[in-house]
Amino acid sequence: MKNTIPLNQKNLIQLGKFITTPSFDRENIKIGMVHVGVGGFHRAHQAYYTHKLQEEYKATEWGICGIGLRQGDQKIHDVLQKQDGLYTLIVKHPDGKIESQIIGSIIDFKLGANNPEPVIDIMSHPDTKIVSLTITEGGYNFNPATGEFDFENSDIQFELKNPNNPKTIYGFLTAALKNRRDAGLPAFTIMSCDNIQHNGDVAREMLLTFAKKQNEDLAKWIEKEVCFPNSMVDRITPVTTQSDIDYLQDTFGLQDEWPVTCEPFIQWVIEDNFSNGRPEFEKVGVQFVPDVKPYEKMKLRLLNAGHSVLGILGAIHGHKTINACIEDETFIAYLRVFMDKEATPILDKLEGIDLNAYKDSLQERFANPNIKDSVSRICSESSAKLPKFLIATIEENLNSGGSIEFGTLVIAAWCYYSDKGVDKNGHSIEIIDAMQVELQNAAKQTKTDPLAFIRQESLFGSLINNERFINVYSDLVQKIYEDPDIKKLMQNII
Repeated sequence: MKNTIPLNQKNLIQLGKFITTPSFDRENIKIGMVHVGVGGFHRAHQAYYTHKLQEEYKATEWGICGIGLRQGDQKIHDVLQKQDGLYTLIVKHPDGKIESQIIGSIIDFKLGANNPEPVIDIMSHPDTKIVSLTITEGGYNFNPATGEFDFENSDIQFELKNPNNPKTIYGFLTAALKNRRDAGLPAFTIMSCDNIQHNGDVAREMLLTFAKKQNEDLAKWIEKEVCFPNSMVDRITPVTTQSDIDYLQDTFGLQDEWPVTCEPFIQWVIEDNFSNGRPEFEKVGVQFVPDVKPYEKMKLRLLNAGHSVLGILGAIHGHKTINACIEDETFIAYLRVFMDKEATPILDKLEGIDLNAYKDSLQERFANPNIKDSVSRICSESSAKLPKFLIATIEENLNSGGSIEFGTLVIAAWCYYSDKGVDKNGHSIEIIDAMQVELQNAAKQTKTDPLAFIRQESLFGSLINNERFINVYSDLVQKIYEDPDIKKLMQNII
């Protein structure tokens, strides 16, 4: 093992003998973006794009200040402060190739959990033009069943009464926007990079709902002045492991306390809708479009649905990981025909996307043996996923007269999976789903009522009334229950 060199600014020259380091002068970078939620995904995605822009185009006005609002952000705050915002990005290719480089786009990090003032100050600073977010779906504080803002949250109730002592993202944003309005400064853009549909629209609706309750005049100003671009983001970023940290030490003699690993694929599609300027991310591969929704639909119906197709069918066959499914020729063929025959025809027009190349890339990504995704994780919470990813595709194909067999087999397999909880060899399947009891109860009635599973209106809507769907589903579910050799059924449909 080599003598290790701690990652920090003063050691970059020495580290540059062993690993790629930032070539730009970080001292001259101004903070133009404030990012809330500095996890692995942000560092593999937006911060990487920003670093690339600074490397190749000297974008000195677009440095990032990371923000943590929760006590749980203390560790990343401490690590990045110690490492001067630097970290290593480890890109793992399917063929085993590994590319590592030190990323320098994060210039500062502030923790708002105990002292909100420095966070409000940097958001209020005239140089800050964008506040971006990766705060997870839970951070948006809406009721998942109704979609309405949750005013029962005790932190929300506190900051409504104490606007200068915020706790949630909404309190911080309104405090900073009020400062900017009062100082005559332009509003910053609020740019969600979370993996939720219409993320900018959701951020806008939730912030305005909060602001109207806190300060009606400010809410009117926000409504008029602040832009909330929708965006579609994509890069598989697994959790950092000790072996990743050890790899850097053994290979480069580099001591990085929190590197990030990711796949080589990366994509970012953003609505070109900004309040106060933006980086020229298009120079480094980001796609700016007038409407993100067709791209969101593409990702949901191909990537997310494709994952579920492999996951549900793979679980019954006995495959444990998604890459194991892709090593099986029947699964590769089935996935591709599903994507070509059922998912692609119902997509909207997509500018600048080669769909065949995109589908090829999905197969390569799913096959990456270094980014192992467990089948049980992909199948988890299928009751929340399949209505958006797969059932909607079946409904659109029923309306257009398109193929439904490939998607319907997955629904029939989901019934068997929910009922039996075992694969075709009798080995137990781990089922994680908020509706597990309801799913199992409905599925267990299948022998006496073949349509029992799809009578769940909250999941399947009016599909129970569609004669064509009923006929296809009844036939497939009967065949699975007679013989759960899912590969044989898949081959028959192909």
